[in-house]
Amino acid sequence: MAEDEPTGKMRWNIERRLEFIEFRLFWEKKVNRSDLVDFFGISVPQASADLGRYQKVAGQNLIYDKRAKSYLATSEFQPVLLELDAQRYLAQLRLMANGILPKEESWLGWVPTYATVPSIARRVDPEKLRKVLDVIRSGSAMHVEYQSLSRPDPLWRWLTPHALAFDGFRWHVRAWCHTRNNFQDFVFARMLSLGEMKPDQIDVEYDVEWQRSVTFRIGPHPDLGKARRRAIELDYGMQQGEISVETRISLSFYLERRLGLDVKPADVPPERQQIVLLNRDEVDEAQKRVKAETAALASEYIARNED
Repeated sequence: MAEDEPTGKMRWNIERRLEFIEFRLFWEKKVNRSDLVDFFGISVPQASADLGRYQKVAGQNLIYDKRAKSYLATSEFQPVLLELDAQRYLAQLRLMANGILPKEESWLGWVPTYATVPSIARRVDPEKLRKVLDVIRSGSAMHVEYQSLSRPDPLWRWLTPHALAFDGFRWHVRAWCHTRNNFQDFVFARMLSLGEMKPDQIDVEYDVEWQRSVTFRIGPHPDLGKARRRAIELDYGMQQGEISVETRISLSFYLERRLGLDVKPADVPPERQQIVLLNRDEVDEAQKRVKAETAALASEYIARNED
């Protein structure tokens, strides 16, 4: 088979390296063989071959500069392999700042000076995570010693998890609770001990709050002046004065709190809470309706399992 016609894993590796070339050209305006050699651990001839392949795909995007000994992005550069966006670039900076992504594993060559607001680490014990994943994968229930906010002492309970959820700050386990007979979110850190497992299939369709979504329509605080409202619209990328955000109903309460949408606009100075929920009645109705439906299905599920 010809070298330019790789298959399987080899094709994926080459595509990945071509995407890397395009990423560096877009963000750093240049790329050379040593970039590929250092990052992917390939040979110099292989790096040259990859650059040649990219030239065949998008020759208008780069030109070789003998003085710089690098390929430079041309003024006609247009991405052909990647949907390049700022979020992907900035996400790597955030991951590096949090110590999750080592610099040598990022696609960034030159890194600008940057800083992020420190966040309190909500770490998840890897052994607990591994066991929860095993339980979900095998369709089982697990005995968990859990410290809730509503009880002074921890309580052992059987949980049948089916998913993981992130509320913007903490990871939760979405599970059927055999003590309360409903679906709830359980914070990893409050799981003090994980005990035995037992087979227990859960019909995820009964978790209506997880299955259904609701759309938040968010806009600037109405009491902000015209210039400030326009600034907020630009900041959030709003169109015609609003932006829509869709989320699972089970996560909608977390989204409200995270964005400060769980308070009445009149109760908070507009300079402090700059955005508001425009369709409050619609969101409240969706949350209320799904709560009632979930309770009815939970009763049906309990009755079916008792039989």
